Parts: sequence; structure tokens; C-alpha cells
Amino acid sequence: MTGRSREVADVTERRKIDILCVQETRWKGKKVREIGSGFKMLYSGTDERGRCGVGVVLSKEMKENVVEIERKSCKIVKVKLCCGGHILNAVSAYAPQVGCDEEGKNRFWREMDEMITSIEMEERLVIEGDLNEHIGRSRESITRVHEGHGVGEMNEEELIVDFALSFDLAINNTFLTSKNYAT
Repeated sequence: MTGRSREVADVTERRKIDILCVQETRWKGKKVREIGSGFKMLYSGTDERGRCGVGVVLSKEMKENVVEIERKSCKIVKVKLCCGGHILNAVSAYAPQVGCDEEGKNRFWREMDEMITSIEMEERLVIEGDLNEHIGRSRESITRVHEGHGVGEMNEEELIVDFALSFDLAINNTFLTSKNYAT
């Protein structure tokens, strides 16, 4: 994000996005920062090596609706918002890459579990991020969370699919084909 915050604000405004989750911000600290055009970014900064960092960018309208910010680590941040009489939890997440140490991966998924189980059932949840897995095309056993429009082969680990199954979540981008994105 260093040197790019204004660009992010401009694209977010042009595309009329109210909530945008970003990863690899590489900003230090746990702060809230105005990034231009009335947009505000709430973020959880880098690790000790200056990597990672996640954040949630909010429009002028949405930044007034923040109820709570929870920063688990430099890889997970949750912003709770009151929107139209409903509570929405926007989680920005950046999972360790395939090939990273197992303890780091386990810690990340443990923190995600803690974050999700802390959310009340009547509240809404959106998780956006880079979860660093290829989920491939659907298999019969996972059709509840995966519609089959993935690309390539699934990684051996299947951590995203296991996570989605355990919390009854859907992996939304597998429910859309590229022609659904046409404007």
C-alpha cells in the first residue's frame, strides 16, 4: 500500500465499492488512516519482517457505521458494521502460502476459527482475502460450499474447503463463471 493508497481510493470510488478488503499492505502498526476521497482504511500492520498486513477500506458512508475493529494478527482483521439494521462482519485475511511452515498455517486457521466462532449467529459475515490455495473444480463431496467453477487442480491440503464446510460457508467465486462477470 505504500504509495498506492490514493490509487486504491480512486479505484474504489470509481467502481462504487463501499467495503474493500486488502492484503499485503506492508504498513506498520494497527491504525486507522484516511486514504483519500473520504475513504478510510482500518488495518493491522506487518509482521517482524515487514511482510503481510491486512486492512479494510470503507467508503465515506460506511466508515460512519463501524461498531468494532478486531485485529487478530498481521494476517486477520475484522471490522463490524451496522448496515441497514443488520450487523455485518467484514474479515480481511491473508493465509500463509503453500510451502510455509505448518505451525504458521495452523496458527492462522486457529485464529480464523476463533474469529468466526466469536460472531453471533444472527450477524452476517463476509470473508475476503488471499487464502493461498487452489481449490480447483468441484468434487461431489463438497458441492455445498463449491459450485464447480474453479480453475485447475485442488491443492492437497484443502484447508479452505475444510474451513468452509466446518462453518457452512460458500466459496463464492466458484459459483460464478467468467461470463457472470461481464458488465
